Amino acid sequence: MTPRTGPDTGRIVHGAGDDGVPLHVVVEGSGPVCVLSAGLAMAWFDWDAVAALLVAAGRTVVRFDRPGHGLSGPARTPAGAAGEARRIAGLLDALGLPGPVTVAGHSIAGFHAEAFARLYPERTAALVLLDSSVEEAPRAVLPAALRTGAARALGRAVTAAGLPAALGPQVRRATVRASRTGGSDPAARELVRRCYRTGRVWRGALLENAGYPDAAAELPALRRTHPLAAPVTVLAGHDGSDGRGARRWLARQAALADRLGARFEVAEPAGHLVMLDRPDQVARAVRTAARGS
Repeated sequence: MTPRTGPDTGRIVHGAGDDGVPLHVVVEGSGPVCVLSAGLAMAWFDWDAVAALLVAAGRTVVRFDRPGHGLSGPARTPAGAAGEARRIAGLLDALGLPGPVTVAGHSIAGFHAEAFARLYPERTAALVLLDSSVEEAPRAVLPAALRTGAARALGRAVTAAGLPAALGPQVRRATVRASRTGGSDPAARELVRRCYRTGRVWRGALLENAGYPDAAAELPALRRTHPLAAPVTVLAGHDGSDGRGARRWLARQAALADRLGARFEVAEPAGHLVMLDRPDQVARAVRTAARGS
């Protein structure tokens, strides 16, 4: 069942991906196009502050929910890097926005955004990776079919037990608080309930997580055969601490920037949800990426 939308949440676009899942999309503003794709289990409204700043700066902002996320239709298969790149291209086609666009990917969506920039260089003005997932030597411990089957079974069990309705919004709120350097979840209570009380979102997150090793493994091959033509910015979140884990994460992000020939920038203080902690810096990175400034 495709969730209904309203004038305050956007619209549903059909036929954008290989799997035919209806996508919820919000398009705002005018001017050069920016595409914003959030991380695992996040939704379009997590970009609200960044989108407002970009629209005010004269940009067209496209925010969408991947299958099983936000208000999009249920996920049918795990998300792959190339498949999600094609989804972005199909969505832009459906919206009549051929490009070139600045594509920004947060966390796991960094895989998808990089794949888009490599597979569609003529449609890419710039690539921005926001605290992106990094896998230096990606490998899968378990076969994809086993991981997918387990994710589907767990999703069905969680839904049947009523956990999304009982705990979904609270889990969302707790996860957001733990992923920021300070502050609570700024999302509207009604929207959080509308999305996170559904088994559709829990199942979508589990399925996408199951496909994480495969999405990561696609990138080395793409890097060998499809060079980047657009300028790249890697923006890493740092909470300001001097802990070993924080230092190692920054080093990995800096190494990713070196590997991609990217401009490297640190958002501080910021947790993993850098678009919530430092929306001004994220908007500036997206706005200036195509100029390489």
